[in-house]
Amino acid sequence: MFNGIILNQAKVVKIEKRKKGINIFILSKYNFSKKEIGMSISCDGVCLTLVSTYKKIIEFYLSNETLKRSKFKNIKIGDYINIEKPLKYGYKISGHIVQGHIDCVAEVNLVKKIDKSWLIDFKINNKEKKNIIEKASISINGVSLTISNKTKKGFQIWVIPHTLKLTNLSKLKKKDLVNIEIDILSKYVRNYLKWEIKILAQ
Repeated sequence: MFNGIILNQAKVVKIEKRKKGINIFILSKYNFSKKEIGMSISCDGVCLTLVSTYKKIIEFYLSNETLKRSKFKNIKIGDYINIEKPLKYGYKISGHIVQGHIDCVAEVNLVKKIDKSWLIDFKINNKEKKNIIEKASISINGVSLTISNKTKKGFQIWVIPHTLKLTNLSKLKKKDLVNIEIDILSKYVRNYLKWEIKILAQ
């Protein structure tokens, strides 16, 4: 489990194709020890298992299923990935609960700089659009953000300079893809209300 507070970007330096997926090697500012092999790491919001570490190069395996469901289907050398280590019991949650289970991929429709912040507009599929709630939390490439506005085709968010500096959101442009995880509490509440309405209608 994570909280969507990104303190480090890592650069993809090598990609190895496998029969049923790929292995990616990324250069990180984090120091990982051999004892942390097997640890779950949030990579652009996707929970991946650390396979190996050598100095500051860390390796992950992505299955074809992960590639199919995430923006990683288009991954290439030179890309920057937001990474976050898992939460520890007793640590404060500064963002919101992020599981690392991607709901869908969204497309950047608009990036507009206003003063020092960015307004970013996203298009999202109809299936997940029903779970979008204004002012609710959302994870975009693993970053905990707040939905400022729900639109006909998706939603909008504001990104402050501090977040832009620390994450790969600063590199987004129109038509780019991002990994989306909708706040689990929003989904639970919506499903509960849907169930309640169904019961009352009987």
